[in-house]
Amino acid sequence: MNSNIAVPKAQLAKLCSRYHIRRLALFGSVLRNDFTAISDVDVLVDFAPGARVGLIALAGLEMELSHLLGRRTDVHTTKGLNPLFRDEVAAQAEVLYEQA
Repeated sequence: MNSNIAVPKAQLAKLCSRYHIRRLALFGSVLRNDFTAISDVDVLVDFAPGARVGLIALAGLEMELSHLLGRRTDVHTTKGLNPLFRDEVAAQAEVLYEQA
């Protein structure tokens, strides 16, 4: 489990449910030793099949996650990642929420 940031699991689960997120994971510097006080948090999300998530909803999700985690958050979808490093990100990501 990542110790660079505190993640309130119950609040995160509610947020994921509200946004129809089936899987949420952290990746990038938040999982490494080069994470600093000014680093942002990169979040990888997969939405439930059939979920319709527009740009306004994604912006709202970023804002809510930033508030929940206490620092700027960048939300990425697996499909939206560059194919050249998609597999590497997926392999290194730390899952924080997965829909049962």
